[in-house]
Amino acid sequence: MDYQTWLKTATLRLTHSDSAKRDAEILLGFVTGRARTYLLAFGETPLTAEQAEQLTVLLARRERGEPVAYLVGEREFWSLPLSVSPATLIPRPDTECLVELALERLPATPCAILDLGTGTGAIALALASERPDCQLTGIDLQPEAVALAQHNAQKLAIDNARFLQGSWFTPVAGQKFALIASNLPILMKPILTLGRAMSALNPAVRWWPPIRGWPIWLRSCSRPQIILEPQGWLLLEHGLHRVKVYVRC
Repeated sequence: MDYQTWLKTATLRLTHSDSAKRDAEILLGFVTGRARTYLLAFGETPLTAEQAEQLTVLLARRERGEPVAYLVGEREFWSLPLSVSPATLIPRPDTECLVELALERLPATPCAILDLGTGTGAIALALASERPDCQLTGIDLQPEAVALAQHNAQKLAIDNARFLQGSWFTPVAGQKFALIASNLPILMKPILTLGRAMSALNPAVRWWPPIRGWPIWLRSCSRPQIILEPQGWLLLEHGLHRVKVYVRC
């Protein structure tokens, strides 16, 4: 089987995916080590037996709903190639808006920034890459997530970001930050059906019931002024429509 034949077959099989063709191209590029332009320009190139076997396994996993990013172990965020794993959620393009908002609100002078629930380190590393004069701290409850974020920082040669394991603000008690950004892996009741299916393939998802219209995690962050500098910012993204919440303390 050649490249173009495999792409056509895989695209037809991935009927559940809104990006079936792109998914197939990513998997083929991952296995062959070829760029998309090469795959399309040299579609008559035959697959080796080993490549065909790898693609059969990956395509079956994708058909079962496993995200492409987990299959290839990488997702780009803010033009940064981040390693990903089921230990964290996959960075979403929408969350780049949170990075943009943070950059708009940061002081011109060097400052400290906190990424709460850092996961892959996406937000912290994006901000660190844009503001090498600032010190970024990422916190996550899961040791596996912290290890992954540290790996990404090393891979990208970003040395102004550190990652700590712990609950909420405990690892940075007594420290002050000019800005706190957070996009925690939490799903609310309006998307329970979608969410349960998602959580089966995303162990990093956490479930919290709403209280008085706000999730528990936001109530747990109800006193960020303890670690925010005067006029500091708390930026949160959450919910069904990825609502942005901005608070200046």
